[in-house]
Amino acid sequence: MPALDGQIALVTGASRGIGRAVALMLARKGAHVIALARNVGELESLDDAIKALGQKKGATLVPLDMKDHAAIDRLAASIQSRWGVLDILAGNAAVLGPITPVEHITPQKFQELLDVNLTANWRLIRALAPLLRASNAGGRAVFVSSGAAQGAKPFWGGYSMSKAALESLVKIWAAENAGTGLRINLFNPGATRTGMRATAMPGEDPMTLPAPELVAEAMLPWLLPDCSATGRTVNFRKDAGRCG
Repeated sequence: MPALDGQIALVTGASRGIGRAVALMLARKGAHVIALARNVGELESLDDAIKALGQKKGATLVPLDMKDHAAIDRLAASIQSRWGVLDILAGNAAVLGPITPVEHITPQKFQELLDVNLTANWRLIRALAPLLRASNAGGRAVFVSSGAAQGAKPFWGGYSMSKAALESLVKIWAAENAGTGLRINLFNPGATRTGMRATAMPGEDPMTLPAPELVAEAMLPWLLPDCSATGRTVNFRKDAGRCG
């Protein structure tokens, strides 16, 4: 049987890029995917692709803006009512924000970076932790981070500060749950062939970068039930293909 047969997996930012690739990978392994994204048409395309894999029921589609934090609480209540458990959380959704000097970031854009890249993930943690703990296979959560969270790269201040804050939040949550069955990790994919990367680096040849599908395959070991590691920051180019 597939490694994740019957398990419930929530993927944010599931309509494109790494999120779509992770959703398809989890479905291929037998999980029922709850796919969260803003674009309804792209979610429906994902659903068609999952059905084409042989999952007749497809995915559970959740058109949701990550800035709608109250909707995250409602989603958790719906998962509780329908399944009573969540086995996997893949926190992928993010916004790039402006690549500009810190002093040029507008209050609106700064708030959006916090709302999507940090606060929404805290709301996911807050709302979904009890459901992850209810997993018979042991709940697993992986949040997508970035190399931008480290160092001080000029003009990347908005994105960098939000990802650095996310890393701190997730590591603390992992430490708080070190004695439980939860496995909580961060995953840094590095430069990947995505729309966000193309926006950030418009002069770059995308064919020199790994496809999202390769990144998803490298993330898979950290989402499987037999992964015992927690509190780690996994780097795609260094730690691909293994958990530990």
